[in-house]
Amino acid sequence: MATDIKDVTTHPIEAAAVTGLLGTRPRMLALGEPTHGEDALLGVRNALFRELVEREGYRTISLETDCMRGLLVDDHVTTGAGTLDAVMAQGFSHGWGASPANRELVRWMREFNDGRPASDRLRFAGFDGPLEITGAESPREALTALRDHLAARVDADLLHATCPEETLDRLLGDDERWTDPAAMRDPSRSVGQSPEATRLRLLADDLVALLDARPPRPAVTGSPDDADRARLYARTATGLLRYHYWLADSSASRMARLVSLRDRMMADNLLALAGADRAGVLVHAHNGHLQRNRSSMRMDGMPVEWWSAGSIVSDRLGGHYAFLATAIGTIRHRGVDTPPPDTVEGLLHAGPAATALVDAKGLAAVCDTAGTAPRVSPWFGYAPLDPTHLADCDGIVFVKDVEPTKAGKSTQN
Repeated sequence: MATDIKDVTTHPIEAAAVTGLLGTRPRMLALGEPTHGEDALLGVRNALFRELVEREGYRTISLETDCMRGLLVDDHVTTGAGTLDAVMAQGFSHGWGASPANRELVRWMREFNDGRPASDRLRFAGFDGPLEITGAESPREALTALRDHLAARVDADLLHATCPEETLDRLLGDDERWTDPAAMRDPSRSVGQSPEATRLRLLADDLVALLDARPPRPAVTGSPDDADRARLYARTATGLLRYHYWLADSSASRMARLVSLRDRMMADNLLALAGADRAGVLVHAHNGHLQRNRSSMRMDGMPVEWWSAGSIVSDRLGGHYAFLATAIGTIRHRGVDTPPPDTVEGLLHAGPAATALVDAKGLAAVCDTAGTAPRVSPWFGYAPLDPTHLADCDGIVFVKDVEPTKAGKSTQN
């Protein structure tokens, strides 16, 4: 008995359809993408997120981009600080600022906030660490920002005894020591296990302890935003130092540890957002970071598996976390042609809709009833859905044919 796509419930990709499919309004709603660099997919994201903000009251949008740089974007959309050109150039990592769809999202967020009270403004957040595929940033910015925050709030002698500013600068040294791209392939090039880095990890831990103790001067007050940013600085500083430590590791588990640490940093940032914004958080990233099941890929011919950020967040938030995977039919300009009919993408591509919101659990049940077991699509250039984990998705956003935008294909990172 063959699976018939007509037996699967589909809806338009609209806010009302999403909440109807989920049966609830989750505190955190995550939308994945199967590949980076396609503005057509980001256009679908923008339209859906706009409806969810306007109709369902979500007030934070978080993207897979550097959490520290994202503070520039948040300042712009909430207060108008900086120009749109500068924010797109400096506020995104991985080249995402060059995307016309990301530019349109930031422009709309600023327009949405214009004239609104601070309590009702839409916020932006990056939730990735300051990490690239080729390495990691220096911990200088996060450590310095954390120390500066404490300098206005704790006794100067106590702070100096804990972490003298000159000692911090001496131990950090030149940033080029930390950002050497060769360290990703050659652990001996990393400074992460040097005596200086080891001392920095201890200093960072002591600074976090001071932050936890919260001994402010009576005359100095801080806003909730100040406290949230200090926590972000603390998470980023300790996370980066931990990442650099394992970048210098030469064991067989090195790469698995590094990709796991990255998703752990992502999860910590998402959980902080979920705790800070009760109005709800919309998240967009690669399916592999947001899915509930373990993520996997091959690096240097070897399989690497780790728990995704989505699996960690879902475990903590339970029913307050929802995940919509995105699946695509074709990306012909990348050589991704019509998917085989016995794959999830092939089943959906056989339907009439150009775009649709699909009941993932219903699709899994229909496949089970039909006695069919779809295989993973063999196409390269994107991450196809694993049919064994359909039931782990709360829904599937399906785009039948992905076409390049008029401006041309975005850079893939």
